[in-house]
Amino acid sequence: MTTATSIKKSEVTRARILDVALDLFRHQGFEETTMRGIAAAAGVSLGSAYYYFQSKEDLVMAFYERATEAMTPRMEAALAGASHFEEKVEALMAVKFEYFEPNRTFLGALLGHSADPQNRLSPFSEATRHIRERDEAYFARMIDESRDVRVPKELAPHLPKLLWLYQMGLILYWIYDRSPGQWQTRMLRKKSLALLVSGLKISGFALLKPLRSKIVDLIVLAEGGQGDDTPNEA
Repeated sequence: MTTATSIKKSEVTRARILDVALDLFRHQGFEETTMRGIAAAAGVSLGSAYYYFQSKEDLVMAFYERATEAMTPRMEAALAGASHFEEKVEALMAVKFEYFEPNRTFLGALLGHSADPQNRLSPFSEATRHIRERDEAYFARMIDESRDVRVPKELAPHLPKLLWLYQMGLILYWIYDRSPGQWQTRMLRKKSLALLVSGLKISGFALLKPLRSKIVDLIVLAEGGQGDDTPNEA
């Protein structure tokens, strides 16, 4: 067997284990699924399963990476087909909601882990920083390319993170949305995004400068920095 063939077979086996694990996570739940059960369903030995993935957490991280790779060309196409800032943000989020739809229940099961930034599965963790930063880079690009929304210079560096947090809030709402077809989430996305864009369009007004300063101060504090009212240590 050639090296290329061995690599190909290894990739196929790894992908099969991941596919099986995700299916079990969806139908049995994350906590209830075991590595032994995954190995049996994938038709490999337990040792082989651990060779490719040392834990269920590794499988989830692989799912995150797969999702990022799969969505990248879709997001590029969606952004290319939109002209205005609001359309671009909506197009980007539409790709994500569509991709994650089959895994909505599974993502809900992960919430107990994702709420803690110290947990590597959390979207706020150090382990997922590169995924988070890639998302923020898309938002930053939309801001730079925007012609209909001018963001004040003091707010612009923080806006990509704010948009990412806005997106995460919508995803959280969507996971718990029990309305038919999650129509409430769709309405919330539409109405809140319109309000957000309207706020950005007037954010540059001179009269709003004190408010902008307070908003930036809050963002800096939330990021672990020092705001204007933070006492200095002697």
